[in-house]
Amino acid sequence: MTKQDNKQKQKIRIRLKGYDQRLLDRSTLDIVETAKRTGAAVVGPIPLPTRREIFTVLRSPNVDKKSREQFEIRTHKRLIDILNPTGKTIDALKTLTLPAGIDIKIKA
Repeated sequence: MTKQDNKQKQKIRIRLKGYDQRLLDRSTLDIVETAKRTGAAVVGPIPLPTRREIFTVLRSPNVDKKSREQFEIRTHKRLIDILNPTGKTIDALKTLTLPAGIDIKIKA
């Protein structure tokens, strides 16, 4: 394998998680625009399955077992692949500020 073949196979995989879908989509758009502006190829954002957690609690502290209330938390996920990242791409992604409530995991 030559250096050029090895360089073409470089990839950064970014997984984003968040409870607010609009905030998550805005963050993925910022990452994609930053990567494209620095000259890297981008695959995604790919929407991953949304995780639903449902919690059921009693409405009353002592009586009425039949009266219950349900709460739901939805965790939205997105996947972005950045192909052939340059030094500028990595520096730009390091300085990018994401809003609170967005969890990001980066694999090189």
